[in-house]
Amino acid sequence: MGKLTGTFTVMVTPFTEDDELDETGFRKNIDWYIEKGIHGVICLGSTGEFANLSLEERKRVIDVTADQVNGRIPMIAGAAANTTRESIEMTKYAENAGADAVLIVAPFYGLPTQEDLYDHYRSIAENTAISIMVYNNPGFSGVDMLPPLIERLAAIDNIQYIKESTGDIKRVHEIIQRCGDRIDIWCGWDDLAFECFVLGCSGWVAPVANFMPRESALLFTLVQDKEYEKARSLFFRMFPLLNYLEAGQLLSKVKEAMNIIGKAGGKPRKPFLPIDEAQKAELRKMLKKAGAI
Repeated sequence: MGKLTGTFTVMVTPFTEDDELDETGFRKNIDWYIEKGIHGVICLGSTGEFANLSLEERKRVIDVTADQVNGRIPMIAGAAANTTRESIEMTKYAENAGADAVLIVAPFYGLPTQEDLYDHYRSIAENTAISIMVYNNPGFSGVDMLPPLIERLAAIDNIQYIKESTGDIKRVHEIIQRCGDRIDIWCGWDDLAFECFVLGCSGWVAPVANFMPRESALLFTLVQDKEYEKARSLFFRMFPLLNYLEAGQLLSKVKEAMNIIGKAGGKPRKPFLPIDEAQKAELRKMLKKAGAI
């Protein structure tokens, strides 16, 4: 398979009422994403609550995803952990399960230095052969992977992608200027998707694609086809919803949106709580305006 590109659903991990993995619902979600034309799927991202799952559960999510996708579209698996050793273990597991790449956010406790981070990713890359998507999300991890670090990481052969989630479009500019085509940038901030595509980002890690997969995939395709007016029109129809998602409690909002449209969302795993009734009413209005219901 060549370089990955397009809109990928960063999937929620649905749970049953007993707080166990809802494998049946999860499999149905995957089939629905594929039916709607999504370009790929990602399990165990931030939206997939990887940090709230046990090691055994994370491996099971990878197995279920790989089995259900069955080669129909590309699959990326989250392999992040707070230790390099465990992240290598997860990366190898994903590689053996058939994932096309792994997504690895910076260790999210202890505030590693830029040199710590370089050594972390270099060690993972040296111990595996699978393509790696570095994931910079300082709002969640507490540490910002600065452009000079990304430039160094881009020199490592199997570090091929970066998910950029600072929400700063200038950061995308700087990475492009520093790295050129040595690393592919993926949009990790929903309400900047249009700008990122126009700048040349090669993909979108999209929470909104959990419940609007067709529109999310179409937005990327329209920009690639230089149908800019159509893309801009679609983006601004989605924008209030995208902005609302990014304003806070993204995971809980995405899961509730899936519940509203009749897909397997369920509740987030504690300590995260569902959104309240007023927020549910507001979300329903947003979904209606965006054309999701």
